[in-house]
Amino acid sequence: MATANADDEALPQTRAPVLGNIGPNWFASVMGTGIVAVAGATLPVHVPGLRAFAEMVWVIAAVLLTVLVVAVGGHWLRHPTVARAHARNPQMAHFYGAAPMALMTVGAGAVLVGKDLIGERVAVDLDWVLWTWGTLGGLFTAVTIPFLMFTQHDVAPDAAFGGWLMPVVPPMVAAATGAMLLPHMTAGSGRETMLYGCYAMFGLALLASFNIVAMIWSRLALHGTSGSARVPTLWIVLGPLGQSITAAGLLGAAATTGIIDHELAEDMHAFAILYGVPVWGFAVLWIALAASLTVRTLRRGMPFALTWWSLTFPVGTFVTGTSQLAVHTHLPAFRVAAAIAYAGLLVTWILVAVRTARGSLTGNLLKSPPSSAAIKASKDPVHGIIGSRETAVGVRSVLPAPVEGPTGPVSAD
Repeated sequence: MATANADDEALPQTRAPVLGNIGPNWFASVMGTGIVAVAGATLPVHVPGLRAFAEMVWVIAAVLLTVLVVAVGGHWLRHPTVARAHARNPQMAHFYGAAPMALMTVGAGAVLVGKDLIGERVAVDLDWVLWTWGTLGGLFTAVTIPFLMFTQHDVAPDAAFGGWLMPVVPPMVAAATGAMLLPHMTAGSGRETMLYGCYAMFGLALLASFNIVAMIWSRLALHGTSGSARVPTLWIVLGPLGQSITAAGLLGAAATTGIIDHELAEDMHAFAILYGVPVWGFAVLWIALAASLTVRTLRRGMPFALTWWSLTFPVGTFVTGTSQLAVHTHLPAFRVAAAIAYAGLLVTWILVAVRTARGSLTGNLLKSPPSSAAIKASKDPVHGIIGSRETAVGVRSVLPAPVEGPTGPVSAD
C-alpha cells in the first residue's frame, strides 16, 4: 500500500495527478467498512440500534465501492501505463486482491442488511452479481500475482509481509459469502456443486495462506520488523484465519439443510467446530503479537497510511468467525469474545476512516505514487536488554556476524 503520510502539509495538485496515483489498495477501505456492517449483522449479541447502524455502514460501503470502481476505471483509461506498473510493483501488486474482496463484502452485506432497504429479491440478485465478479477476480489474482512473484518480482529473503496474503485470500471470502447464497438456490446438482466448489476454494486459500503465514513468522524471527507504516499489514494474517472459521461455520450449517447426505452433512457441521476452535486459538495468539508490535511501532512514531486499513477487515473476520463458533457451540464465552472484538473493530474503523477522510480531503494520501523500493527491517540491539556488560559480550560472541548487503545489514518489515 502507498505509505504517504496524511499529516504532511498538503500540496496543490490537479485532478489528473490525483487520479494517476489511485491504486488497488484503496479498495481496502471498502473491505474495512463493509465488514463492520457484516459483523454487526451476524453478532450473536442483541444491541439496540445495531441493525440500523449496520444498514447505514453498508450504504457507505456500497457508495464507496461505486466511487472507487469509477475512479479506478478512469485511472486505467487515463493512466494505463501507471496502472499496469502497479502489477509489477512488488509492494502494490498484492493489493489487486482487495477489489474482489470488496465486491464480495458489499454483496454479503446486501443479503444480510441491505435487503431491509432495497428488498430481498434485489439484494440477492445484487449479491449474485458481486459474488460472481468477486470470485472470478479472486481466482484470477490467486494465480496471476503469485505467478508474477515467481517469475518477475525481485523478492528479497526478508521481503515477506502481510500483503502477500491479499491475492490468495479472496477465494476464502468467496467460500464464506457463497455459503450465504446456497439457501437461495434451487435443490439439485447445481446447489451441491456450489457447496463443494466453496469447499474447494476454502482449501485453495487455506493452504496458500498457511505457506505465507509461515514465511511471515520466519521473517519476523530472523529479521524483525521495519518499524514503518507497513507494520499494520501484520494484522492481515487474521484475515484467512477468521474468514476460514467463518466459512467452515457457514458451509457446515448450509450442508445440514438437505443439500447432501445427512451423515456427511453432520461431519461438515462438526468440522466447523473441530477446525474452528484450534484456529481461533492461534488467531488470539496472533492478535496479541500483532498488537504488541503495532503499539511498539506507534510509540516510535509510525505515520498514518492506507496500510492502517489492515486493522479493520481482518479483525472483522475474527468477529464473524467468533460469532460462528458461538452459534455452533452455544457457549457464552464466544458470544462475549465476539462482542469485545466488535467493539475493538468499531474503534479502529472510526479512527482509520477519520484519518483517511482527512488525508483524502487534503490530498496527502493521493499525492505520492507507490514506492517499489524494498523495505528493510531490524531488531533491537541485544545488549539493550542484557543486565551486565559481561553477559552482553558473551551473547554477542556466539551470535553470527550480520550479512552485509549493498546498503547495510540485510533485514525486513
